[in-house]
Amino acid sequence: MVFSWRGGPEPRCLLLSLLLLASWETGSGQVHYSVPEEAKHGTFVGRIAQDLGLELAELVPRLFRVASKGRGDLLEVNLQNGILFVNSRIDREELCGRRLDCSIHLEVVVDRPLQVFHVEVEVKDINDNPPVFLVKEQKLFVSESRMPDSRFPLEGAFDADIGANSVLNYRLSYSDFFMLDVYSKNEENNRVELVLRKSLDREEASEHNLFLTATDEGKPELTGTVQLLVTVLDVNDNAPSFEQPEYQVRLFENSANGTIVIRLNASDRDEGPNGEISYSFNSLVPPMVSDQFSIDSNTGEITVRKNLDFEKANSYKIRIDATDRGHPPMVGHCTILVKVLDINDNAPQVSLTSVALPVREDAPLGSVIALISASDRDAGANGQVTCTLSPHVPFKLVSTFKNYYSLVLDSALDRESVATYELLVTARDGGSPPLSATASVSVQVADVNDNAPAFAQPEYTVFVRENNPPGRHIFTVSARDADAQENARVSYSLVERRVGERALSSYVSVHAESGRVYALQPLDHEELEVLQVQVSARDAGVPPLGSNVTLQVFVLDENDNAPALLPPGAGGGGGATSQLVSRSVGAGHVVAKVRAVDADSGYNAWLSFELQAAAGAARSPFRVGLYTGEVSTTRALDEADAPRQRLLVLVKDHGEPALTATATVLLSLVESGQAPRASSRASAGARSTEAALVDVNAYLVIGICAVSSLLVLTLLLYTALRCSAPRSEGACGPGRPPLVCSSAVGSWSCSQQRRQRVCSGEGPPKADLMAFSPSLPPCPVGDMEVHGQSSGGDNSGKVGYYFITFLFCFGTVLYFNPISLKCILFILCYIA
Repeated sequence: MVFSWRGGPEPRCLLLSLLLLASWETGSGQVHYSVPEEAKHGTFVGRIAQDLGLELAELVPRLFRVASKGRGDLLEVNLQNGILFVNSRIDREELCGRRLDCSIHLEVVVDRPLQVFHVEVEVKDINDNPPVFLVKEQKLFVSESRMPDSRFPLEGAFDADIGANSVLNYRLSYSDFFMLDVYSKNEENNRVELVLRKSLDREEASEHNLFLTATDEGKPELTGTVQLLVTVLDVNDNAPSFEQPEYQVRLFENSANGTIVIRLNASDRDEGPNGEISYSFNSLVPPMVSDQFSIDSNTGEITVRKNLDFEKANSYKIRIDATDRGHPPMVGHCTILVKVLDINDNAPQVSLTSVALPVREDAPLGSVIALISASDRDAGANGQVTCTLSPHVPFKLVSTFKNYYSLVLDSALDRESVATYELLVTARDGGSPPLSATASVSVQVADVNDNAPAFAQPEYTVFVRENNPPGRHIFTVSARDADAQENARVSYSLVERRVGERALSSYVSVHAESGRVYALQPLDHEELEVLQVQVSARDAGVPPLGSNVTLQVFVLDENDNAPALLPPGAGGGGGATSQLVSRSVGAGHVVAKVRAVDADSGYNAWLSFELQAAAGAARSPFRVGLYTGEVSTTRALDEADAPRQRLLVLVKDHGEPALTATATVLLSLVESGQAPRASSRASAGARSTEAALVDVNAYLVIGICAVSSLLVLTLLLYTALRCSAPRSEGACGPGRPPLVCSSAVGSWSCSQQRRQRVCSGEGPPKADLMAFSPSLPPCPVGDMEVHGQSSGGDNSGKVGYYFITFLFCFGTVLYFNPISLKCILFILCYIA
C-alpha cells in the first residue's frame, strides 16, 4: 500500500504486515479477534464458526447472522467456511477517534434454539495519518530587543493515530538565531517553543523563514511541515508575562452561561502604554473553543459562553495572548487546560433486538424471547446501567454481557388464561439521582392444541315425530374449543354403530361444520322407539383432540295404523264370524266378542267399539260394549226377531284423525234345544282351558316363590289396589282412558306396543296400558272363544289376577322389561 503526503519531499512506499490474533477470553464466553485498520476487502479475521463451537452445516439452517450496532457492514462471515473477513474499509480514527481502546462489538445470533454470542474485534492502529499542522504558515513577531534564550511558543502538529504512531519528534531547519526546544509534560500537552539563540538585529535581517518538521515514530515514519515566518520588531523590549505558563481548570458539564472559568492576571515591566495589557484568544485557537468560551479583553476573565457537554468534548485547550500597547506591541502567552466533569444528565437507552414472537404456550422454560441492550452516554457510575422487568410475569431478565440481557421464559404459559403479556423493561443508571428509561414489550402467546372440544352437557334428549320427511333437521350439536384459530375449528361426525341390522348412518347424518343433525329417512315409532346417536367433535389441531356427545332421539307416535281385527284362530271375532244364539237368553247376555289391536300407542291405540245400524232395519236387540267389544243382548229375544242377524261393528281409535276398521258378526238365532252341543263344546273348551291354566299357575307359583323377597311388597300394593277399586276410574288420576280387552275375569285392551301405561295408586303412570275389571256376568258363547266360570275357574282366575297385579306393581317399581311384561300380559289375557 502506497501513501503520498502533501508537503513531503517525495512519495514513500510502506509495506503493511497484518498480524491477526484470535483467542478465547477464559470464563467469559466472548471471542476476541484483532484486525489492523485499512485492511483490504476479504482479509481473514478468524474462524468464527469454529471458535464458537458451531458446525458449518448448521449455519444456514439455523439462520446464522452477525449484527454490529452502528458499524454497518465492516465485517462479514462466509457461511460456507465460517470465516470472518473484512468486508469494507475500516478507519480506526473514524470509528474511535483517539481512544486507546477501539473495538467492534458483534452479536452473533443463531436460531433453533435461539443463541447469542458476543464477539469483540479489536481494530489495531497503523501509521496511516501523518502529522498535520493547523496552518501552513505560522507568523511570529520578535522584538529586536529580546534577549537571547527568549522563548516563543509554537503550535505543534496533530497526529490522528495513537500510541507510537502519534508520538511526534520535531526538527527545525538550520538558523543562526533560533533553535527548537520541545517539552513533553504529558501526551495531551507537548510544548514546542522557538528559542532565540542570540540577539536579533532588524537592520541586518527583518525576517527569518524557517521550516518546522514533525515526524511520528511509526513504521514507516510520516512527516508534516509548517513554515515559520519570524518578523523582527523594533523598540518595545518587554512582553507581558503570566504567573505560570499553564493553568488547569475543572468545570461540570451543563454549567450555566456566564460561569467564570478563570481570571487571568498578566504583568508587564514596561510603563505607560507599553505596560497596558489586553487579553485575547490566540489566533490558533480553533473555532469550537472560541464558540464555547469568551474572554474579557480588559480583565482577562474567561467565562462559559455555551453549555458544556461532556459527551461532546471532555477537555479544552485554550491559548491566551496578553498584548501590551507598545510600539510595536509585545505579547505574552499562557495555556489553559479545561477539564469537563461528567454529571448524570443522560438517561439510559434501551433497545430490543432479535425478538422471537409469538411464543408457543408449550415453550420450554429458559427459552430466549428477546435480546435487550442498554446504554448510557454518561461516564463512570453515571453510565452503569441495570435493567429490571415488571410487572410480575412468567419471564425474567438474564444478564449475558455488560449491558446486554436476554428475556427468557421463567414459568409455564397458558394462552387460554393469558394470551398477551405487556412487559415493561426499566433501565436505571447509577447516577445520583438516578435516571431511567423504559421499553415496552408485547409478548403474544401462540396457541397449541391442548384443549379438546367440549359440549355443554354429555347427553341431549330429542323428540321427533314418526313419518318425518327425509332430510329433516332434528337437532344441532355445538361444542366449544378454548383454543384459537385452527385448533378451535371444530368439525362434527357421526360415531358409526349398528342399529339392528342397519348402520346408524342410514338413519341420521350430521353436518361436519354446523353440527346440524338430519334424519335421512322417515322414522317409524312402531319399528324404533328410541334411537341413540353419538356425535363426535374433533378440532383441526395437530394432533387433533375430540369428545363425544350422546343424543337420545325419541320417536313420537302418530296415528298411522288403523285398528287390526284379530282372526278367529287367535280367539277373536274379526272379519265375518257366525255364532249360534239361543232365543231363550235374557237381556245382557254376551253372545259374541270383537277383538282388535292397534299397532300405535297411547291414545292412538285406545280403541272403542260401536254398532252400526243397517239401513232400513228395525232396531237391533243387540249392542256392543264401547271399550270391551262384547256383543250382548239388550232385551230378551222373541219370535219376531229375524233368525239371522248381521251386525256391523265399527272399531275406531282415538288418534287425530281417527282410523277405523269394520267387523261383521253373523248371529243365528236357534231354539233352546239346539244350543247344548255348542254349550258342551264350550264346556269342554273351558275344562281344557282350566287344565292348561292350572299348569300355567303352577309355573307362576314357582316364579312367585323365586321372588319371595318382594312378596310382601306385592301383597301391600295389591291390597292398596283392592282398597281403591271402588273409587271408580278416577283412582288413576287424570290421563287417557284405559284400553280394554274383555274376558271372563275382567276387561283388557291388549296393545302390541312395547311400552305400557300402568295405573297404580302411587306416583304418575309409568306406561301407556291401563286396566280395569267391570263386573259383567259370563255367558256361554257358541263357536266363538268365550271362557266360562266355575269354582275351579274362579280360583285359577283369581290366582292369575293376583299374578297380573303383582307383575304390574313389580314393573312399576323396578321398571320391569316392557317387552317381557307385555308378552306375559298378552298370554295371561289370552288364557284368561
